[in-house]
Amino acid sequence: MKHVSWPSLAAGVLLGMAGVAWFSGTPVEGQNAAYRAPRSAYGDGKPDLNGIWQAINSAYWNIEPHPAGPGFTDGPAWMLGAIVAEPGGAGVVEGGTIPYLPAALERRRENMRTRLVADQYKRDQGDGELKCYLPGPVRATYLPYPFFIAQTDKYVNFSYEFAHANRIVHLTNHQEPAIDSWMGWSNGHWEGDTLVVEVLGLVGDLWLDRAGNFLGEGAKVTERYTRTGPDHLRYEATIENPNVFTRPWKLSMPLYRRIEPSAQVSEFKCVEFVEQMMYGRLTKGWTPFAWDPQTQLPVARAR
Repeated sequence: MKHVSWPSLAAGVLLGMAGVAWFSGTPVEGQNAAYRAPRSAYGDGKPDLNGIWQAINSAYWNIEPHPAGPGFTDGPAWMLGAIVAEPGGAGVVEGGTIPYLPAALERRRENMRTRLVADQYKRDQGDGELKCYLPGPVRATYLPYPFFIAQTDKYVNFSYEFAHANRIVHLTNHQEPAIDSWMGWSNGHWEGDTLVVEVLGLVGDLWLDRAGNFLGEGAKVTERYTRTGPDHLRYEATIENPNVFTRPWKLSMPLYRRIEPSAQVSEFKCVEFVEQMMYGRLTKGWTPFAWDPQTQLPVARAR
């Protein structure tokens, strides 16, 4: 029997696979290029985006590439060890790095330094997630909670689990935002099978992750939602703000449909979890925290 080397065998297998792909008409890459999503029940011929969706990545901690790390090293959080450690990730920013202007990059560093400031009277300091502020439409997409899309021929509603955040994408009756808000004003339209959403009127305090990346006042966000498979959505967001960035930039990621029978968007009323932290100073006998001298662990606040 003739001896066949491993490299030769591997090459033959790869060529065979390529041949099968060629003759079957199925591309090796871009398998979902020809996917046609089911149509909306409203008879408008648009793809059906209804369902519960969730991101599975580490953008929640940092949308740029980042190694695993200890998480919070300041304040008492260091005592939680690996419980608050952060996983590494390849990032979701196209090109890897957000193109900040020098002053904005310094602000991002300051955000990171002061991210545990919980003072509600210092909106320019502290992570909004810490204070249960609404996360904005971009960050809400990849927080570690599911969200629900409900679609009609005139509106697309996004209901997020965190802080009961929600927003309506107006497919008709487009308007300019009357005021700035945490979730902004969303006007949408279809480009083929892609839902395109333009978000304006966002407050300048919105962060994009726990690493202090931010949008800044006057930002414009253009989102694109495309069905790429039975249980997959491709999400893209192009960020524009000449006061903060040297050029527009984009982040993207897949979103996954929650298919288990028990899937639901639960209540996460985080306001009640932060009341003592944010407003405890207004109550008699409040102290930021107390320590047990024997165990060196934090104990309940004095009342």
